Amino acid sequence: MCWDDLMEFDRAPRLEMLWEAHNPHHALAERFGFDDAAAADRWLRTTLSSHWGVTIESCQRIVMSDHNALAWISTDMGSLLAKWSAAPERFARLSHVADVTQWLADNGLPVSAPVPSLDGRLQLEVDGVSMAVQHVVEGQLLDVGNNRQVHMAGATLAEFHDALGRYPAADETVSQNGTDVPLATRVTGWLDSTDSPAPSAALQALRRIVRDAPRLEGATQLLHGDFRSANVLCSGMSIAAVLDMEEVRRDHCIDELARSTVLLGTRFHDWGPVSAEVHALFRAGYESVRPLTLPEQHWWDVLVLWYTLLFVPADDDPTGWAASALEQAADI
Repeated sequence: MCWDDLMEFDRAPRLEMLWEAHNPHHALAERFGFDDAAAADRWLRTTLSSHWGVTIESCQRIVMSDHNALAWISTDMGSLLAKWSAAPERFARLSHVADVTQWLADNGLPVSAPVPSLDGRLQLEVDGVSMAVQHVVEGQLLDVGNNRQVHMAGATLAEFHDALGRYPAADETVSQNGTDVPLATRVTGWLDSTDSPAPSAALQALRRIVRDAPRLEGATQLLHGDFRSANVLCSGMSIAAVLDMEEVRRDHCIDELARSTVLLGTRFHDWGPVSAEVHALFRAGYESVRPLTLPEQHWWDVLVLWYTLLFVPADDDPTGWAASALEQAADI
C-alpha cells in the first residue's frame, strides 16, 4: 500500500448502522455500491463539488439505515449533513419532503432547511440516488427527564400542526393513505383481529372507551410523522430543530399527538414508554398553543392507550409497556 493510499484510509469516514444489527461495511457495499468508506468519501467530494459547489474538508462518519445514508461533513460552508437514498420508489416523495421542509423554514419553524444545489433544486437525483444537503444544527436530543424540554416539545408539535395545516401542496405530498377510515373503525378493527399479548384488562378498557368515542370533526391534514426524542434537537430550554420529515403523512392531529406522547422517549434502541407525568407535560405544552376540542380530549385517552398496547411485546417486556397500559386503563 502506497503513502497516498495510507493517507486516504486514515481520513476515511467511520461507518455505522443507525439501529440494525448489520455489518456497516457490508451494508455500504450491498446497498450503496461502495467498496469501502474511502470510495464513499471520494464520491461525496465529487458530488458536492459538482452539484453544490461545496468543497469537503473532511467526512467524519456515515450512518446507514435501510437504503438511506447520512454523512456528517466539514466544508468551506461549515458543517453540513448529506443525506441520500438508494430506494428509487422514494425519490418523488423525498422531493416533496424537501419542499415541505423549506416551506416550514420559510414560515419560521425550527427545521434544518435543505441547501439548494447549483441549479436551485432542493433534492437532486444523481448517480442513481436521491440526495439532499442540510446545515448541521447544534443541539442535544430531547431529554424526557427535563420537564421544560418536554413542555416545549409539545408546544412545538402544535406549532408544526398549525403550519402544516396551511401547507398549500399537501395533496401532492402524500395521499390519504387510508386515513379517510374513521379512527373508531381502525381501533375496533385492530381489537377484533388482534391476538395481542397485552393485559386483558387494558384491552377491555380500550374497547369500552372507543365504543363511546365521538366522531372527530374536520378533515385530516399533513403531519410530521415521527415526532419523538430521536428527531427533536434541544438547545438549552428551546427546541433547536425538528428533524427527519421523511415520514410526513396525513391524519388527524390528535392521532400524532397521542402517538408522539407514547413514543416521546424513544431513540434508536430499547424503546420504552414514558411516565404519565411526561404524558401530561407534553399534552400541556401542546395545548398551550392548540387546545384540544372535546372530541379530541376523549380520543386522547383512546389513542394513548391504543398506541401503548401496540408496543406490548409477545415475550419479555423489559421496558414495561404492559405495566404502562395497565396504569392508563386503571385511570380511565
